[in-house]
Amino acid sequence: MKRLFDIFGAGIGLIVLAPIFLGLTLLIRRRMGPPAIFKQRRAGLGGAAFVVYKFRSMNTQKDERGELLPDGARLTALGQALRRYSLDELPQLWNVLKGDMSLVGPRPLLLEYVPLYDEKQRRRLSVKPGITGWAQINGRNAISWSDKFALDVWYVEHQSFWLDIKIIFLTVLKILKHEGISAPLDATMPRFMGSASKEL
Repeated sequence: MKRLFDIFGAGIGLIVLAPIFLGLTLLIRRRMGPPAIFKQRRAGLGGAAFVVYKFRSMNTQKDERGELLPDGARLTALGQALRRYSLDELPQLWNVLKGDMSLVGPRPLLLEYVPLYDEKQRRRLSVKPGITGWAQINGRNAISWSDKFALDVWYVEHQSFWLDIKIIFLTVLKILKHEGISAPLDATMPRFMGSASKEL
C-alpha cells in the first residue's frame, strides 16, 4: 500500500509541478549556471548507495587551495529561497518514482555516516528514506543529531499509512511557517561525527 501511495503521489506531483520544475531549472541555470540539478550518493534502504537529486542551492566557489568554501559561504540568495520553501527537494519525487525513496521516511544521509551509527541508529536504514519524515516535522535541522535519530527510529517502530498522511499534512504547515530550515550557527546542519560527538 505504501509503495502504491508513493507511485501515485510522486507521479501526480511530477505532472502537476512540471511548470515549476521547468521554471526553477531555467532560473537556477541563469543565476548560478549549469547544472540545475545537484546529485549526490546517499545511504538508502539497508545502507545501499543511491543517487539523490535536488535543485542546486549553492555555487561552486573555491578557496586558494582549490577546495570548496563552507556551505554558508556558497549558499546563494536563490538557494536560501529554495530551501525556505523546500523547493530544492522537489526532484526527489523522481527518486520516489524510481523506488529509491518513499514520500515519507527518514531523510537520506551521507554514506560516510553509516559506519558511525550505533546499533539503534542503524534501525533507520530498515525502511526507505523519505522526502519528509517524523524528524522533519519535529524540528528538522534545528534539533540535535541525537534527537533526529531518535525521531527516525520512532517512525520506523510506529510507521503506518495514517501516520504518513499526518506527516505529509504537517510538513506542508512547517514549510509555510519556515521552521527548522537550518541548525543554530550553521547554514544547514553540522556534520555527524558519531554517537560520541558534541552534537549528540
